[in-house]
Amino acid sequence: MPQQESENAGIRLVVGLGNPGRRYERTRHNVGFAAVDALAARWATGEGRNAFGGRLFDARVVLGGSQRRVMLFQPHTFMNLSGSAVGQLVGFYKADRQDLLVVLDDMALALGQLRFRSGGSSGGHKGLADVLAALGSEEVPRLRIGIGSPPPGCDASDFVLRTFDADEQATADEAVARAAQAVEDWVVHGLTYVMDKYNKRMES
Repeated sequence: MPQQESENAGIRLVVGLGNPGRRYERTRHNVGFAAVDALAARWATGEGRNAFGGRLFDARVVLGGSQRRVMLFQPHTFMNLSGSAVGQLVGFYKADRQDLLVVLDDMALALGQLRFRSGGSSGGHKGLADVLAALGSEEVPRLRIGIGSPPPGCDASDFVLRTFDADEQATADEAVARAAQAVEDWVVHGLTYVMDKYNKRMES
């Protein structure tokens, strides 16, 4: 419909990956959900609504001197099946892939490190892999949030479902806050800007 296309022009979609339910709320695998929660609070979107197999927040905020519409989304299909929900979201809004940003955890990055990428493989992340498969392309912008690597003898699938240790929590919380700011910068300035600003190796 022409009216719907007009309403959706210039819209941005931000998808945070994670698992639904209290059991998973503060686990490493849910930093994508946490970033969306932080943005929803920052932009005062309210509680959102159930749609497309997940939780959807409709943000209309003034950023960079103009009003912008950003849909924040948390798939509730569980991590490894995120693609079906994201596919519904993207299809409904007829969004260009460059107007979509997927936010997720990454064991290959140091705890707290952020990294934007314009595309590429899933890097072994099953949630992202399912999203890429559903969208039929690897050219999907994403923001990875470092959660650290598993200690010796710890299985990766168990590690991502653990909460952060007490001495890690402050760094994890700060990373989520920085990720929310990074998403806001992406909305205003685009991908090249945020890659230059945030893709710097953390000082040891």
